Amino acid sequence: MRIDILCLFPSMFDGPFSESILKRARERGLVDIVVHDIRAFTHDTHHTTDDYPYGGGAGMVMKPEPVFEAVDSLRKEFDLTGVPVILLTPWGRLFNQSIAYELSRQKQLVFICGHYEGIDERVSQHLATDHISIGDYVLTSGEIAAAVVVDAVVRLLPGVLGAEASLLDESHSSYLLEYPQYTRPARYREWTVPPVLLSGDHGKIARWRHEQALLRTLKWRPDLLEKAPLSNEDKHLLEMFKRQDNLQRDT
Repeated sequence: MRIDILCLFPSMFDGPFSESILKRARERGLVDIVVHDIRAFTHDTHHTTDDYPYGGGAGMVMKPEPVFEAVDSLRKEFDLTGVPVILLTPWGRLFNQSIAYELSRQKQLVFICGHYEGIDERVSQHLATDHISIGDYVLTSGEIAAAVVVDAVVRLLPGVLGAEASLLDESHSSYLLEYPQYTRPARYREWTVPPVLLSGDHGKIARWRHEQALLRTLKWRPDLLEKAPLSNEDKHLLEMFKRQDNLQRDT
């Protein structure tokens, strides 16, 4: 996969893309991430990328010209037909694991990072083909949001993690949160690892993990259960967990 990021502060990506899994993925040629400085596509002495908003109001708005020209420069090098051009914006569709899988199937992605008070609406209407938000809050810039989305997408590419089967158990992959994890020592202070994990019985361990995933999702993100593919046994377990919780509250 190739990922192009258009932004005002390229150095913000130096840390996230130069460490750990993303660094190894780039070194192994599994993904090519290219960060472009939008200022390079301005034509004035001061490399101006923003201006006052028409109609008045606080803050500055990113100008359309350098953003369009940055994408035009990519079109000279690549056929962007069908390539998602994604604007990171607070009003975009809310990013989740399903969208991460959707984007991971693309051969190329282009991200546009907004800044200041926003970006000229013509970029949204006539240039971006997708709009993504990483949550219901406002960040200082789209660079942070782009780093989050890129990380979530790249780790899903074949060969990046080296053990793709483990992706099936991760939180949100099946609309369930991941089960609790433990490692050595088996006893730390007064807390011990659940005996089932030390039993060596893989069938019992798998059942325990699934039950714990259901319980954790019910406790922390019950909204996800509306989308999860639940079996009749799952539904029975959830009702049992609810009854147990009600009993504990009553006592």
